[in-house]
Amino acid sequence: MSSVKRAVLVAFALVVIFGTMIFILENQQPTSLVFLGWSTPELPASLFFIGALLLGMLIGPAMGFIAYKRKAARLKRSVLQP
Repeated sequence: MSSVKRAVLVAFALVVIFGTMIFILENQQPTSLVFLGWSTPELPASLFFIGALLLGMLIGPAMGFIAYKRKAARLKRSVLQP
């Protein structure tokens, strides 16, 4: 059963990798972004999309971890108080 799970995981990883490669190759048009007066150099659109995806994948779990820690601390304080 472990080899089946590993094969499914490898197949899924390959689909994600190939999908990402196709996405990058299809979105090569140069794009410049302007945010609060700050302008970026012209880079492929796919670079901005994947950068935003990776940034969201870092920020989302970090915010969840912070919320979990705050809730655990609040719960701990309420249990300790009579």
